[in-house]
Amino acid sequence: MLEIPAQFKEKFAQLLGEDEAARLFKALDEPSKKAFRVNSLKKGAAVSYDLSRPVPGIPNAYYGEISGKDVEWTSGTVYSQDPAAMFPAHLTDVAPGDRVLDLCAAPGGKSTALGEKLQGQGLLVANEISPSRAKILRENLERWGVTNALVTNGSSEDLSSKFPAFFDEILVDAPCSGEGMFRKSEDAIKYWSEDNVLTCQARQQEILQEAVKMLKPGGQLVYSTCTFSPEEDEAIVSWLIDNYGFTVEERDLEGVPTAAGRPEWGNGNPELARCFRFWPQDGLGEGQFVAVLRLPAASNAASGEKPAKRKQDKRKKRGGRREDQISREDLEYVTEALQGLSLPAGLENWSSRLQKSKDHVFVPLLAPDSLRGLKILSNGMELGMLKKKRFEPSHQLAEALGQIKQDRVVDLDEGQYERYLHGESLQTASQLKGFVLVASKGQVFSFGKLTTSGQLKNFYPKGLRQ
Repeated sequence: MLEIPAQFKEKFAQLLGEDEAARLFKALDEPSKKAFRVNSLKKGAAVSYDLSRPVPGIPNAYYGEISGKDVEWTSGTVYSQDPAAMFPAHLTDVAPGDRVLDLCAAPGGKSTALGEKLQGQGLLVANEISPSRAKILRENLERWGVTNALVTNGSSEDLSSKFPAFFDEILVDAPCSGEGMFRKSEDAIKYWSEDNVLTCQARQQEILQEAVKMLKPGGQLVYSTCTFSPEEDEAIVSWLIDNYGFTVEERDLEGVPTAAGRPEWGNGNPELARCFRFWPQDGLGEGQFVAVLRLPAASNAASGEKPAKRKQDKRKKRGGRREDQISREDLEYVTEALQGLSLPAGLENWSSRLQKSKDHVFVPLLAPDSLRGLKILSNGMELGMLKKKRFEPSHQLAEALGQIKQDRVVDLDEGQYERYLHGESLQTASQLKGFVLVASKGQVFSFGKLTTSGQLKNFYPKGLRQ
């Protein structure tokens, strides 16, 4: 039985009334609900999991538990996510071609959903301030096959200086007191206090001040938390309305067990009733709060800031060619390695857009010069790495190529799949030669290289081996 803080119980008994508060406290002692999403970018991929219990309101989402050892996971065909946490990204208006920012993005559940909506078109900037969590974010976006993501590791202030009035949509799933995670995290209970709630509120305002600077006039901001406290939910939305003129947009979630926001818990504005609260006692998942907001079209929230001037590129040149430009010889190595592979949307005309950094060859989304001062984990699609007189395609590319039907594939049985994940090379009967995609159950999860004797050399990243 959870040892819920007495002050928390007193607070929510006053806010909800004794009966509804009792339902909440009872629900917090029940097991949390597991769910997963099926990746619509990986068209035609069949999964072995039970798809008979859909999550209401979310396409391609189902109740159930998945394993990180299954090919569905390693191929980026499924993603484990709390059902309520699926709604912030779902409620955005993101469409192909948009410029989108997920400001507090790790571990990547919301970013992968936004990447699906973009369908390889436009720009997704996925940022995380924690270096370790940013690494996980990058891995999850790569696994999902998102080709148009810029993954950054910085603060909201770092980004706002680079992207004033730039984004069509911004999602801020803000750091919070985590009350909605009580039944999943002992630390959420351990560190809960009213002082921490107010500390989180101040931090949320600091983050949002910078987020608003990056939103285009008329743009959309989706604000969410996994907490119940009005100080971090309705009060924050009230602050956005009062200080920046935001309006709260209506959304229809018919058939989804959710509750309306409470105007009396904020500034009394009736628009607060358009916010959504997901309570554990309503049976959907964990706790979540979501508000969909619209910035006025005539907003001056960016305070007239101009993009930072780009410094002149003074990098050394070799024979009249910048060091980040790829040579004709190197281009031939890349072309040879990719021969016979079908490329997904967003990689058309890749050869004319190639750049390299420390022998990593990539197709950038934004000019690297314009991003100086930011810590960049990934800028678009890394095709692979140049080595002495050869080129090795990247794991990121393998996961992206799994979106469409490929001919150069070696499909492993269950035993071979497990051995390959361990890092073993395998003997095959394939007649293919050179770099091939490696799959199991028809789901691509890696590159390998076939020798003339049929040996499949293992290129599964060492850091992911099991």
